[in-house]
Amino acid sequence: MSDESSSGHVEVGVAMTQRADSAPGPDEFDLGYYGWRVVLAACLGVMAGFGSLFVYTFSVFVKPLAAEFGWNREAISSGFAIAAVTLGVVSPLLGRWIDRFGPRRIILICMTVYGCAISSLSLLHADLWQFYLTCFVLGVVGNGAAHLAYSRSISTWFQRRLGTALAFVMVGAGLGAMILPVVAQFIISRNGWRAAYATLGGLALLLGLPLSWRYIRERGAAAHDSAPVPHSGMTWQQGLRSSAFWIITAILFVSSISMNGAITHLSALLTDRGLTAGNAALCASVLGGSSLLGRIAVGWLLDRFFGPRVALVINVITALGIFLLARATSFPAGCLAAALIGVGAGGEAATTPYLLTRYFGLRAFSTLYGLTWTFYAAAGAIGPVILGRAFDATGSYSSLLILLAVALGLAAATNLLLPRYSNALGTQ
Repeated sequence: MSDESSSGHVEVGVAMTQRADSAPGPDEFDLGYYGWRVVLAACLGVMAGFGSLFVYTFSVFVKPLAAEFGWNREAISSGFAIAAVTLGVVSPLLGRWIDRFGPRRIILICMTVYGCAISSLSLLHADLWQFYLTCFVLGVVGNGAAHLAYSRSISTWFQRRLGTALAFVMVGAGLGAMILPVVAQFIISRNGWRAAYATLGGLALLLGLPLSWRYIRERGAAAHDSAPVPHSGMTWQQGLRSSAFWIITAILFVSSISMNGAITHLSALLTDRGLTAGNAALCASVLGGSSLLGRIAVGWLLDRFFGPRVALVINVITALGIFLLARATSFPAGCLAAALIGVGAGGEAATTPYLLTRYFGLRAFSTLYGLTWTFYAAAGAIGPVILGRAFDATGSYSSLLILLAVALGLAAATNLLLPRYSNALGTQ
């Protein structure tokens, strides 16, 4: 695709974000604006969705399942791997369905299947295939019960405050990561793991279905209308021929390898350096808290500055955190490294969908977003493995962490290669 053609498609993609509802009413800077109700519904849906409820509570159930059925931890962890790989493979197809049928219809179907599947884990028997099959189903519908599905609806309601809106949706994931493992552990301690799975499934249905049915729709659609609203922008084929898409995806791939590897081995690395298990856990909590703050701060920045420059800063902060983690030998150093990595982890969740809407419009937004998820998931699986292998081979994480930090810093610089989008969107 020529530069002139790419520029033309970028402007067409951006033009669709400037559509207005025919009905008069408050604008997106007013709290009475309907789009903020969509944001709240999406925030709570994401809180109970795959990336929050299933991912962050999974470790709480490892020991109870092992004690109940005699499964080893590798076998239980394989269920998580099945769900994660399936999610990565299915995401582009799921995104295509969202673009074709509209987000509300897909969310309602996927959230129903997802909540019932979580609840069905309370009925597990000793056959591992049942556990694996359920994890497979969760992977198939997972991104239909996560921010991939909600982001399209949000993006139709906002242009000048899109970054803030996407960031607040992702706050739901951060809150879920902080609250749901504690809730699950409390129920397990009081009533057992079966009651915990049944409760979590019910919570997913309670938070995800009524609010999504009531509030999730695209701008310009009639109330409770599940049909997609036509949007301009690139087709997914045009998006794949755009250098901007592959720059965004390449940066995301390197970032995912580096971040997920560092986060997965954070506690092990710090305890190897002499920190107590309690202090290592506090560092992990700092990472979670800074991730939550990072989402909000990055959303604010995206609405005021050129997106690739914001992404450059976030990637550099993450790289610095990983570099410091490679050298961390004390509790303060561990906290600082974790905080910087957390800012990157939180900011990445808002920058990717924001940039996709700005460069490619909403015509094939969910399909392209789903494709980035495939690369993100693959990289997320690679990072922890190569860091574990490096430690097994050398007895240290340091050399590979420094290499990953440098690689992420170089990848961050490629944000400067991204072209400008329409100057009608604000400061660039």
